[in-house]
Amino acid sequence: MNGFLNHDAAMSCEDSTSNGVQQEDERLPISRARKALVREAKHHQSLIIIGETASGKSTQLPQYLYRSGFARLGVIGCTQPRRVAAISIAERVAREMKEELGGKIGYSVRFEDVSSPNTRIKYMTDGMLLREAISDPLLKRYGVIILDEAHERTVHTDVLFGIVKTAQRNRNESGGKPLKVIVMSATLEAEPFSKFFGGAKILYIEGRQHPIKTFYAAEQQTDYLHASLTAAVQLHNEQPLGGHILIFLTGQEEIELLANLLKDCLNDLNVEICPLYAGLPSALQMKALQPTLGNVRKIVLATNIAETSITIPGVKYVIDTGFVKAKEYNPNTGLDILRVQPVSMAQARQRLGRAGRQSPGQCYRLYTEEQFYSLQSSTTPEIQRCNLASVVLQLKALGIKDVGHFEFLDSPLSKAIENAVDQLTLLGALGEDGGELTGLGRNMARFPLEPRFSKTLLMSRDFNCSEDVLTIIALLSVDTIFYTPPNRRDSCNAVLQKYRSAEGDHIMLLNIYRAFKAVRGNKEWCENNFINSKAMKTVLDIRTQLREICTKLEIPLQSCGKDTSKIRECLTTGFFVNAAELQLDGSYKCFGQKMTASIHPSSSLFKAKPAYVVFTELVHTSKCYMRHVAVVDPQWLVSIAPAHFRKLDFHGNQFRSVTS
Repeated sequence: MNGFLNHDAAMSCEDSTSNGVQQEDERLPISRARKALVREAKHHQSLIIIGETASGKSTQLPQYLYRSGFARLGVIGCTQPRRVAAISIAERVAREMKEELGGKIGYSVRFEDVSSPNTRIKYMTDGMLLREAISDPLLKRYGVIILDEAHERTVHTDVLFGIVKTAQRNRNESGGKPLKVIVMSATLEAEPFSKFFGGAKILYIEGRQHPIKTFYAAEQQTDYLHASLTAAVQLHNEQPLGGHILIFLTGQEEIELLANLLKDCLNDLNVEICPLYAGLPSALQMKALQPTLGNVRKIVLATNIAETSITIPGVKYVIDTGFVKAKEYNPNTGLDILRVQPVSMAQARQRLGRAGRQSPGQCYRLYTEEQFYSLQSSTTPEIQRCNLASVVLQLKALGIKDVGHFEFLDSPLSKAIENAVDQLTLLGALGEDGGELTGLGRNMARFPLEPRFSKTLLMSRDFNCSEDVLTIIALLSVDTIFYTPPNRRDSCNAVLQKYRSAEGDHIMLLNIYRAFKAVRGNKEWCENNFINSKAMKTVLDIRTQLREICTKLEIPLQSCGKDTSKIRECLTTGFFVNAAELQLDGSYKCFGQKMTASIHPSSSLFKAKPAYVVFTELVHTSKCYMRHVAVVDPQWLVSIAPAHFRKLDFHGNQFRSVTS
């Protein structure tokens, strides 16, 4: 997922009354195909369903199957690539069926399970179903599994295709209850999916709820931000009030810049500018999603978070810049590169669909029609552009010994798999031959965390700092706990200075958490300290869930108090592969990645030059940066992973690289 919306904000995007919901659902395009869909589901084990955005697939099909008796086969599970979608759709379906959420209708997302043994329709993120498969490879609880929004091709969805297909085949061979599999998408090249599931029948749901007119730029735009500004001002001046404008941009900085430009250009009391991106506090997210009062036009500036997961009431006009910010992993360097790149055709169609949710709409593409047809047909699957360490660990936990021959829909690069196996072997999760899971590896797989984090948490018992490491990992599991209002960056930096630590960013985060707990999460304190209170609530929820897993693994929960060197030494056990050494020119040489990087400007250590550090993340924007950096003792590195540092020579207090 590129974005995260809070639970309450997700609720606000749906219609508020059950009568209104019911009347609307009867008008959905899918309602005309209800009998045919149920009939085909009864006669086929696998189906591919393609339907326009807003056709009603996600909310209605599980209900059709439930009312037709499919729940007798087991739970009807529906996966979503994003947490906000799983929650908001489950809430909507519960309202439509007049059921209490957590009863017959439930959901399960990372660190939050609102379901029960009585749940018959269960929405969940694809990662949660994958975790269930570790303990139950046949997925015996389920009678129907719907893999929704398949066009997004998240890494978990791609792995699930293989897991679900294997479970379906093995249940057939053992004579157990059949498993129905339905793949759904608004925009998808259906044939490869049909072939993957043994020639599954493809069904098309015709029509969308409301028509949309599409307009293209007459010529190629050199500055899409300026083109967005021009288009929005022109639309507002020429179109009558009553239709909101949604503009797709690539990130927070662009959104804040365009917001200021629009305010200067329009200077209109009838216009409300609303940003919408991952790190935005809940109150401001709500502002973007709530209906306006009176004759006011809302202009929403959003990242791709608004492509599929939410409906913004009243949007009639979509301005699509044609770009998205995406992360790509290079297995040769271990580098995550965050870059702005053109959207795919599938993404462009999703964006267009936002204009026709509640009324006829218009989509203005800030690129030519020729450019549109030159785009990739679909987004490159995440499994071909991400670090596969978590995937390989999960597949090993599922009992799949030869990950390289696992049945992927689109196989990742063999180099990426080899790199992941090497990482897990270094961490001690796999045996020396990179084959079987070790005891440590089995315990690592029990945490819904990236392997380096789970290794660090497991090792915290040896350093008597499990409570502290638990807190730090929970804090790093959200996009950010900070919110810096536009034009207040200097004030924010001054306030946060009192929490900064010469030991690094992890200790700074711990300092903030301890201060937050001391004031019992006071909202005024959060606002005064530029802390996102909603994000902190999520941190508390994550921490509680991780704490429960630690208790089950009999990890004693202890704090090291003021001796925070124990925390940094513990961090080294999981992140020694991310060690870096200061160079004479002030840059850092990253040992594992064999490249040069700098400390990120947001770091506590940005102006410091410690000799040795470990970092949580390496990203490339304008240059290569280390994020979440901690000072370490070089002797810890040698002690923890002597083989990994065999090219390093230790002499007394000197620890230097051996040049080749």
